[in-house]
Amino acid sequence: MPPQRHTGPAPESEHPDYAGRYLLEAALGSGGMGVVHLATSASGLRLAVKVIHGHHASDPEFRARFRQEVAAARRVSGAFTAPVVDADPEAVRPWMATLFIDGPTLSERVKRNGPLDYEELVRFGAGLAEGLRDIHRAGVVHRDLKPSNVLLAADGPKVIDFGISRPVDSDLRTETGKLIGTPPFMAPEQFQRPREVGPAADVFALGAVLVHAATGRGPFDSDSPYIVAYQVVHDEPDLTGVPDGLIPLVTRCLAKEPADRPTPDELMTALRLNGPGGTGGPGGSGVTDGTDGTHGGRGPAHGTGTDTASTHGSGARPAHGVSPLVPARRAADTAESARPSLATTHSPAAPPPQTVQSTPTRARRRVRRAVATGIAAAALATGGVVAVHASGDDTPSAVADAPASRVEPKSRPVQPWHRKLRAGDGADKVPFCTAGGTDAGTGTGTGTGSGTDTDADAGVYCTGSGITAARLDPADGKVRWTVKHTAADASAGAESDDGAPPVLSGGLLLVTTPGRARLAALDPASGTERWSVPLSSYAMLRHTADRVLLVTYDGEVRALDSATGTERWTVRHGGTGTVWSTASGAEGGAGSGLLYAATPSPDGATTEVGALDPASGALRWTKRLTGTLTPAGASADALFLLASGTDDVTRAVVRIDAATRTVRRVPLAAPVEQAQATVFGDTVYVMGYTGSLLAVDTTGATADTGNGAGVRWRLETSVTRASRPTATKDRVYVSAGDGRLLAVDTARGKLLGQTKPRMGSAGGTVAAALAAPVALGRRVFATAPDGSVFTVAGRDPARW
Repeated sequence: MPPQRHTGPAPESEHPDYAGRYLLEAALGSGGMGVVHLATSASGLRLAVKVIHGHHASDPEFRARFRQEVAAARRVSGAFTAPVVDADPEAVRPWMATLFIDGPTLSERVKRNGPLDYEELVRFGAGLAEGLRDIHRAGVVHRDLKPSNVLLAADGPKVIDFGISRPVDSDLRTETGKLIGTPPFMAPEQFQRPREVGPAADVFALGAVLVHAATGRGPFDSDSPYIVAYQVVHDEPDLTGVPDGLIPLVTRCLAKEPADRPTPDELMTALRLNGPGGTGGPGGSGVTDGTDGTHGGRGPAHGTGTDTASTHGSGARPAHGVSPLVPARRAADTAESARPSLATTHSPAAPPPQTVQSTPTRARRRVRRAVATGIAAAALATGGVVAVHASGDDTPSAVADAPASRVEPKSRPVQPWHRKLRAGDGADKVPFCTAGGTDAGTGTGTGTGSGTDTDADAGVYCTGSGITAARLDPADGKVRWTVKHTAADASAGAESDDGAPPVLSGGLLLVTTPGRARLAALDPASGTERWSVPLSSYAMLRHTADRVLLVTYDGEVRALDSATGTERWTVRHGGTGTVWSTASGAEGGAGSGLLYAATPSPDGATTEVGALDPASGALRWTKRLTGTLTPAGASADALFLLASGTDDVTRAVVRIDAATRTVRRVPLAAPVEQAQATVFGDTVYVMGYTGSLLAVDTTGATADTGNGAGVRWRLETSVTRASRPTATKDRVYVSAGDGRLLAVDTARGKLLGQTKPRMGSAGGTVAAALAAPVALGRRVFATAPDGSVFTVAGRDPARW
């Protein structure tokens, strides 16, 4: 580690040269806890590093508070905070590094450009409520939400400075007699019952922050903090200047009793649906940064706030005069939440289902009424139901009024839709889907469907809660047929959450039943079962365009004909720990259709990679490489692997040329934890657990220089628990654990847009296993923890 200079008690110690391994650059701001410095990591990430004041470093109580801040910041690290990159609360001078956000604080923005307008207020409030919701779900109460602790980033407001935050279940006690917080933005209970402060205190603060954003002052302003405290506890807020449409909602936020305040979910729903076009837009703060390119003449101190030593993350500043807000969706999209969802009836005598839809006008009217009365629940009560008539046996049943699939004119705009897939009273479950034509036989669940969404035989095939498979029309989401779990399947085991989508292979749809008891092959046109095979003896299942591979724990590989279920060959290759990969859909190269197996040595020092002929199972070639390697995917010309090691941290991407067996290793400048990857051409897109998304060029001249130059770009999405990415020529799509779909530009690595969250019903939890999005023609299909399947236009992410 480089030496740290100026770490003693002298004044110059406030400006050390290093914090850990990070060379500190300009000071961004200073506050009661410490100084925030700009720094750059070895991989080029811009960081904001908070270094604690020297006189606090020797105080055990203060160190305990800082440890708590670091733990809280790590706990809530996500889309609405500045993610923690590194920290050392035990250092001589404790420090914490987060991503640098190049944007002003709300207090700076209002001071420089005046109050926000109505549209900006609605979108900003919705984004901030969404941020609080995620913070509270992580079990943290911020306790000091104020304008200087909210940054206006390009992709939405970011909550920073968790210096006095507290886990909900924490027993850490505040010293008697000390007020914890900033009086104008503190809730009554923070003055009266500080040890009983909960999430509702942050909602109170949010209401006060909205008043500041709308008027430039707080609802209880006074020159004396004691008078402020009295007014907070006893007086009504001063809402002069707050737009009439927001007064009822802000009044509820500022209720004296915590139980009378809305939840962040209620606020977010009401505000987003009340925004322009019926939504506040998915992401984007809704607030211009108010700069003219000169940063107000203050140098690099963006978004620091002089009253607190805040920690910031990275983000691109928009063009001058352009709002960083992702544009709102079309008004026609606002009825999305009112469109029908899918359910399966239990009665075989039920009449043909009827579709109940609310018009966009009715949906908007309901939303306006909800905001005007402050009852956010009304904004949720807009949905109709499409019932799928299911027969009493296991024969698939079709919707009676569903028209035949047709060719949709390419000139017709893509209409977003969403459907909920659930049979009976089962809990919400993330559906897994694939898409393609019924006769294409190549939709292998890799994220790109076969054919286009306008083909007459195109379909979207999904699993669901209580549903073995269902076919949906790509154009409107109507259900063509559905197959529920049989009684035998349901009793075989719990529904799998291991992320196995249906697969189109050999002209049939291949699905696994609950508990991975069976592999069933269904007719894509009707859902009729053609053949099935037990899976209890097999550890792994892989597919090619016309083969199914069943792999045992000890390395026996059995290949079945996908169309008939007939066994074609059986070989033994590899063993425990072998991971198989296929090059399905790859044509015209030396690796076209090959099967690949990667078997690491027991000590992880080497990996044997083998290529097999899918027609016969014959071994084509083997090669032993250094390190623990896991297949990431294959093209017609090459196999791509992640060099991850036994610690599940990826440090390089490896390419093996299928014709020459030439190996190229592309080092990553910074490691990626729990990586998932997909391949498009010779580019490998790697998604890390902590939100890093990388585009790795495996063929460029700088790919193997050893300095990370092969990484074309790296984007910190702030999404934790993401899906495997799906790539097309110009887009990368990723699903987040809260149900959002994100689109990233493949050329520049810029976030282009994201959809709204779609949380599960069980306590608002995120998904444990996530399905990769599916791109088919002009549409992108994704699934969410609330059990829904939805589609958006791939070419227009900014309007999602």
